[in-house]
Amino acid sequence: MRIGICGGPYANPYALRAFIDDARGRGCERLFCLGDLGGFGAEMDALWPLLASGEVECIAGNYDVALARGEDDCGCGYRDERDNTFAQLIYDHTRANTSRAFSAWMGYLPTERRLSIGGVSLHLVHGSPLALNDFWWESLSEGEHRSRVAASGADVIVCTHSGLPWQRRIGDALVVNVGVIGKPANDGQQGVWYAIIDIDTAETDLDTFVAGGTRPGADVSSGTGAASTITATGSTISGTNTGGGTGREVGTDRARAELIRLDYDWQAHAASMRAAGLPEPFVSTIETGWWTTCLEVLPPAERARGRYHLYRSTLPEAFAPAQDGWGAAPAADADRTNALPVIPLFGSQYFPSRLWIYSNFHCNLACDYCAVASSPKARARSLSLGQFRDVVDEAVAEGFTELYITGGEPMLLPDLPAMLHHAVEKLPTVLLTNAMLLRGGRLDRLRDLAGHPNLVLQTSLDGARAATHDAHRGRGSWTKTMAGIEQAVALRLPLRVALTQTPENTPEIGEVAALLADLGLPVEAFAVRPMLRRGLSEDGMDISEDSTIPELTVTADGLHWHPAGADLASSPDMFLAPAGTSLSVGKQLATERFFSARLTDGSLPAAYRCAI
Repeated sequence: MRIGICGGPYANPYALRAFIDDARGRGCERLFCLGDLGGFGAEMDALWPLLASGEVECIAGNYDVALARGEDDCGCGYRDERDNTFAQLIYDHTRANTSRAFSAWMGYLPTERRLSIGGVSLHLVHGSPLALNDFWWESLSEGEHRSRVAASGADVIVCTHSGLPWQRRIGDALVVNVGVIGKPANDGQQGVWYAIIDIDTAETDLDTFVAGGTRPGADVSSGTGAASTITATGSTISGTNTGGGTGREVGTDRARAELIRLDYDWQAHAASMRAAGLPEPFVSTIETGWWTTCLEVLPPAERARGRYHLYRSTLPEAFAPAQDGWGAAPAADADRTNALPVIPLFGSQYFPSRLWIYSNFHCNLACDYCAVASSPKARARSLSLGQFRDVVDEAVAEGFTELYITGGEPMLLPDLPAMLHHAVEKLPTVLLTNAMLLRGGRLDRLRDLAGHPNLVLQTSLDGARAATHDAHRGRGSWTKTMAGIEQAVALRLPLRVALTQTPENTPEIGEVAALLADLGLPVEAFAVRPMLRRGLSEDGMDISEDSTIPELTVTADGLHWHPAGADLASSPDMFLAPAGTSLSVGKQLATERFFSARLTDGSLPAAYRCAI
């Protein structure tokens, strides 16, 4: 037996018609809808005749219960006021544009359905066995999954409500979230999702009716219907691509559940919504496949997969980063011409679009407070020229707007000039160096880059006197650094200078600023930053992914949360993913961790940046 099951038509008759046709065309003998008939589109009453003619058997979702009872809100289960604002807006529209007869019919729908075929039980619910409006996310903990399975007791549980399709084995049960057909699954595709369940049965069995769904147009006092079940044994996962949609399939010994991507006339649906005067953010979701409303309900893993992550109102209007000297925040969200109420995390003040690249970790210095434990004895972990070029090209494709090349000491690499030439032709680039090697042949190889608008050098000067600077960086380093600064100025290489503040050099900060000004550096090119308790340093500021924003960092080891935590040995807590992981995945992982930290403490992480 083959069954087609959809969730949330959301007043989208175009998708509902496509579901019926597609599922019937694939040989489905029964069609079910798991509720939430309204909630996003404009043509609510157009659903009823489609449900009737298509013999789609329904259970009620929270939206249907609310409409039938004449409630003042949809009971969707949102907790954030911004999510509730958008939910209320579309509920008011839906309630005003749904006929009394259709609303009354919804009142006869059961809120769940239990069926049995051949001794195998199937449980159809809207949210979960725990509650009608429960969000059963794929990313829930194992304990949370098991509590929902235990509340059902069925072999197979089928749900919707969250809007995102997934399937997996949980204990002995197979759980299928069919997604919704009323709007895209926040995946950048205009298509929507539903599920097909196939059951192999050796003999014809009668369904055991527990809480029956009602076919539109049937006698609402005596609902009957057929469905099927899935045995939750021997599950395997495979992908399929059949007919007009893409399938994601979970198989078992006796049954399998396949998630089907469904194409439909989304252009007509968007036009209908605009004609009805629905807000543009709702229409944008239909046209782009990305959610633009009701984001705060999404857990970190699910939120990170979308394009948009924050409401504009979440960003402080007068945001200013901590004056730690490692860099100013990117410009505040200045584009107010965009009508959407949401923005991506990446590219905001909370996830700058700069990419840090560690060209290597070995260094000609052994600074006793190096956050990444670089030294002449450090494992080099150098990137090849080919690896570097690939990272830069990927950074461009992923929307990064500037590069910071650091180490170790990048000037030790023979390929550095070629690296820089490739980088500056692609993006604005900052080279971090201790400046001690800006002489001889190494300096000559940089001469043709002097005056390039995309290149800036950044170095460190930790005292106005040699004794102060050398106390942490090594004897003779101040003199060589000063000589390198003078060479850069003479060569007209744009230069920035940072001072890592210690108790010893704090009284000299003003003198360092004056010294640099005498060399012709502008005031804004000098910054003071705190020492960090990372790497070789036993003192300084503690930072972690819970207390600072992500600045995606690439090393030979992989991807890291922040450049100050790029040494895998001393900062394993800031490691994101191994070498070979794409920047796209890295952005998603950083976004997920950001929201995990935020939702844990209820606050946005403070800024600590390594760039000037």
